[in-house]
Parts: sequence; C-alpha cells; structure tokens
Amino acid sequence: MSQPAAKPAAQKDTAPSQIALNLVRGALIGTVETVPGVSGGTVALVVGVYERLISAASSLMSGIKEVAVSTVRKDPAQRSAGYQRIKNLPWALLLAIFLGMGVAVVSMAHVMSYLVEEQPVLTSAAFFGMVLASLYVPFSFAGKWRGRDWCYALIAAGIMYFVVSVPPAGDMSNPPWYIIMGAAAIAIAALVLPGLSGSFLLLSFGLYQTTMNAVSNFDLTYITLFGLGAVLGLATVVKGLEWVLQHHHHLTLVVLAGVMLGALRALWPWKTDSNDLLAVGDQASAALIWCLVGFVLVVLVILADKIFNKPKVVHQETI
Repeated sequence: MSQPAAKPAAQKDTAPSQIALNLVRGALIGTVETVPGVSGGTVALVVGVYERLISAASSLMSGIKEVAVSTVRKDPAQRSAGYQRIKNLPWALLLAIFLGMGVAVVSMAHVMSYLVEEQPVLTSAAFFGMVLASLYVPFSFAGKWRGRDWCYALIAAGIMYFVVSVPPAGDMSNPPWYIIMGAAAIAIAALVLPGLSGSFLLLSFGLYQTTMNAVSNFDLTYITLFGLGAVLGLATVVKGLEWVLQHHHHLTLVVLAGVMLGALRALWPWKTDSNDLLAVGDQASAALIWCLVGFVLVVLVILADKIFNKPKVVHQETI
C-alpha cells in the first residue's frame, strides 16, 4: 500500500503549529547566543534547523550578489534569477526563527548585563566552565587527531592567548563604528561553527558587556552598526568559512579547538583593569561551583545533540 506523499518543508513551515515550534526554536537559539560558551549553532543542530538555516543564509547571499552584479552588468536574466533565488527562501521558517531569537536576545540582554556588572567573578567563572566543556565539540568533530594536529592547535592557542592578553586599546564602552562592525562580522561566524559561541567572541574582543547594554537599552545606533557588520560577515566571513570547512574541514576544527583553548584566558575571573591575570581571589569557592554548573550545562546540551541527531537507520521492507 502506497504511503501518502510528504508535505514540502515550505508548506509545513506555514502551519500554525510549525510556526509556534519555530518561534520556540528561535527563542532557544537566541537565549544561548547571549551566553558565552554555549553555541547557537549547536542548539540549532539540536532543534533540527541548522542545515536549513545555513543553506538559507548561503542562498540569500548568493541571490543578493546575483542581483547586485546583474544591476551593474544590466543583465535582466541574471537579475531575475537572483530575485527568484531570494523569493524561494523558506521565509516562514526564517521569520519565525529570527523573531523568536530577537525576543529572546532582548529579554536576556537585561539579565546578562546585570550579572556581568554585579557579579563579574561568578559570571566569568560560569562562562569559563561553559567554554571549557564546549572544547569537546570541535575536538570531536575534527575526527582522528595526529601529532601535527596537536602542534597546530597549540600554535593557534598561543596566538589567541597573546591576542586576548593585550590590554584594552581604549574605552570599549563607546567603540568606533569600524570596531563594532568588524566584531559583528567575525562573531557571526558562530553560525557555521557549532561549538563556537558568538558571545564568546564578543567577550574576547572586549565588546560583550557593551553589546548587551546596547541591546538592553535599545541603542539603535549601536544595534544598526552591529546588524550591518553581521550582514557583512554573512557575505564574507560565513561564505569563506563554508569554503574552508568544505575543503579543509579537519584542519579548520583543529585550529578552532586551539583558538577556543587560548581564548579561555579572557574568561579568567580574576584580572586587573589592564588585563593582567591575578591569583585566585575573592569568592573562590562560589566561583568553582559556578564553573562546574556552566560545564555541566554545556555537557547536557552536547548530550542532547547526540540524542536528537543520531543517524537514522533505514529499514527496507521485504517484498
């Protein structure tokens, strides 16, 4: 007996129940994107929309490029193809996901701003534990590690350790436009690299608290610049990372693991204003507890990813 044909994904996306589900998915992704150490890409994998989001982002950038190039060349056929590519995107999915993300980010920004300002030691400790656990993701995704891979990872870790050791260049509470846009363009890379947190990258740049405050206070100038930088990153950094992952998948993840390891320095709870590390100080016991809590939370997310993304065994029917 023949089975009824499955509904196309785009048709499913417009069902009220699916819209509600995608709003929740977006809210989950947005919530973790405000927390350094938990990757929105990993959560997108867990909730089952990662591949569709990356594919849609790639198609959107390709469509915009086709329209732009055809406008310069005055090529109506290419322009029409670009518009058609954009039109065919799963807009019902994208709008629901990004609406859910936006609401969650704005809501969580208030909470994260308060925690970073009022409990810097405990918050940093929790973030440290989260990123430490997140190292498992690029480490495991890279596959078998060879001797030279450990060398590459250690070199990447050393370079990143040095980068995040540099004292702040100035008052990062009011950074220039090119710093905001550049940081956003790089942070958006977390979309294509599960295990890498966009908020963690912002924290490494010294812009995490500034960005959370801007979102919390609806600073439209900052938010607009950050959004433009994110779009620029989608068109350049994300496209570049897609190519690198396709052609140098193993090496990319090896280097990513090293980068995340070296950048842990930025999350050490006890530091001076000039970014020098201090010995373990006040709230040591509480900091250790929160570090373990952060570690366990990420482990649970990783376990959820393994449970919900198991390879499906296809059983063939006998005739």
